[in-house]
Amino acid sequence: MNLKLIVAGLALSVVGASAQASVVTQWNFNSNPADSSTGTGSTLPSIGSGTAALLGGVTGSFSSGSASGGSSDPAVTDNSGWQTTTYAAQGTGNKTRGVQFNVSTLGYDNITINYDLRHSNTSSRYELVQYSLDGITFNDSTLFDGNVGDTWFNNRSVDFSSIAGVANNANFALRIVAAFAPNSSAYLPSNSTSNYGTAGTWRFDMVTVNGSPVPIPAAFWMMGSGLLGMVGLHRRKALATTA
Repeated sequence: MNLKLIVAGLALSVVGASAQASVVTQWNFNSNPADSSTGTGSTLPSIGSGTAALLGGVTGSFSSGSASGGSSDPAVTDNSGWQTTTYAAQGTGNKTRGVQFNVSTLGYDNITINYDLRHSNTSSRYELVQYSLDGITFNDSTLFDGNVGDTWFNNRSVDFSSIAGVANNANFALRIVAAFAPNSSAYLPSNSTSNYGTAGTWRFDMVTVNGSPVPIPAAFWMMGSGLLGMVGLHRRKALATTA
C-alpha cells in the first residue's frame, strides 16, 4: 500500500509540475555581456529563442529602462529598454507601425504574454496587441490606453489560453502597434496637453511569452511502465516472503 501511495504521489507531482507556467521566451534588451551602458542593448532573447523586429518604418535604439519610474527589469546597472520612434503621421497608418515578436510555442499551452512600455508625451496614447497563428495574418486582441506621458506602464498582460491554435504553434507571433483612438481616425497623444508627433517614442522592456509545458506522451508511458514494474516487483517479493 505504501508503494502504491508513493507511485501515485510521484505521478501527481509530475503532472502538477507540467501544469505550472514557465517562461517560453523573454527579451530584457540588456547588453550581453553587460557593459554598464543603457544606451546599448540587444534584441536577441535573454531567455529562450525568437525574433524581434520593427514594423512599418519605425526606427529603434536603446535607452534607459530605469528612467521615468523604471520598468520591471530587476537589472540595476545595465537596464536598457528598446526605444522606438518614427511613427506614422497624424491620421495615417493606423495599426501599421510598432514592433513584432515571433516565438514558437511548440510544447506549451496556456500561453500568456506580458511587457513593459514607456509612453513619451507625444507618442500614440493607444497601443494595440495583435496575434498571428501563421506569422502572416494578424488579428486584433487587446487595446491598451497609455494615458500618461513620460511614464512606464509595467506588466501589460494578455491571456491567449482560450484562443485555439496559439498553443503548440511553431508560427505564433504578436505585434504591438500604434492605433487611432477608439471611434476616430486620429492618434491621441499620451499627454493630453501635448500634440501627437511622429517623433514620439515607445520604449519596451521585459517582453515575455509564458506557457505551461505540455506533458510528452512517450515520457509518461515510460514513467508509467517503470512505476508498474516497481509495483510488480514489490508484489513478487511479497508473495515469495509468504510462500
